Amino acid sequence: GLADVAPAVLDMDPRHHERLYDAMDQALLGHNHVKSALDNACWDLHGKAANQPVCDLLGGRIDGAVPLISSIGSDTPDAMRTNVATHRAQGFRGHSVKIGTVEADGGPSMDAARIEACLSDRQPGEWFLADANNGMTPEQVLRLLNLLPQGLDFVLEAPCATWVQTQSLRARCTVPILLDELAQTDADIIQAISQNTCDGIGLKISKQGGLTPTLRQMNICRAAGLVVSIQETTGSDIAFAAILHLAQATPRHILRCALDTRSMVSFTTADFDAPIVNGGATAPPPPGLGISPRMDVLGTPTAIYTI
Repeated sequence: GLADVAPAVLDMDPRHHERLYDAMDQALLGHNHVKSALDNACWDLHGKAANQPVCDLLGGRIDGAVPLISSIGSDTPDAMRTNVATHRAQGFRGHSVKIGTVEADGGPSMDAARIEACLSDRQPGEWFLADANNGMTPEQVLRLLNLLPQGLDFVLEAPCATWVQTQSLRARCTVPILLDELAQTDADIIQAISQNTCDGIGLKISKQGGLTPTLRQMNICRAAGLVVSIQETTGSDIAFAAILHLAQATPRHILRCALDTRSMVSFTTADFDAPIVNGGATAPPPPGLGISPRMDVLGTPTAIYTI
């Protein structure tokens, strides 16, 4: 993908983000993850040229730490409850509880027990996601919801694999729904708004195609009254830098959380001064993304493009 896209943007001004994206789209349709790498790099260059952190270019820094969300992997209900408590003690106020158990391992009954256990000690101000990663059918979700006691406060994320299934569930579901894998383009989000498919969007920067489209889509969500979370599927320090800068500039009334991807990998690709303090992090003040890539970790370039 880079072999097609990189030559198309050589000699362009890295501050002209929409024009750069036009050039990339003309060179290669789709493949958002490819364009994301170049797009985020151009925002880093723009910030350095302007001597400003990227969050100031994305609409302006909003003071205060960005709330980060924990990831509570599938396990026994008691183990997941303990995992929530561990993250709560670290200051986390958002928790993503993984569900979507196959029938042979307990199906909706197991998922209901996991959700109930994780929410059993819920504190004021906490926000819970039950994330199925598009792994359930409407029938399974409805069975799950029927097994839960009334009044549990959580949001259902990415319940089903298709628009048809999600729309079918939406018509019969009283729990708020957040989309992510199904909402990767402007058109996807506009469709979700026009069909009233969801109450929020999980914006994953690489899947959206970089900071330029993700910023635009965040503003579409804002205009429609949808909440957002700023995420990635996975990623190390460089990915988290982009997440944190965009989240730092996202209006707090629609921002539910950001995902710290650094804990998802076993190595460090860059130095990035954004420690977790009481479950939150703040975009650092140096210009650009504020990262210093570790070239010894990244290794020898696989390709170099020059004018």
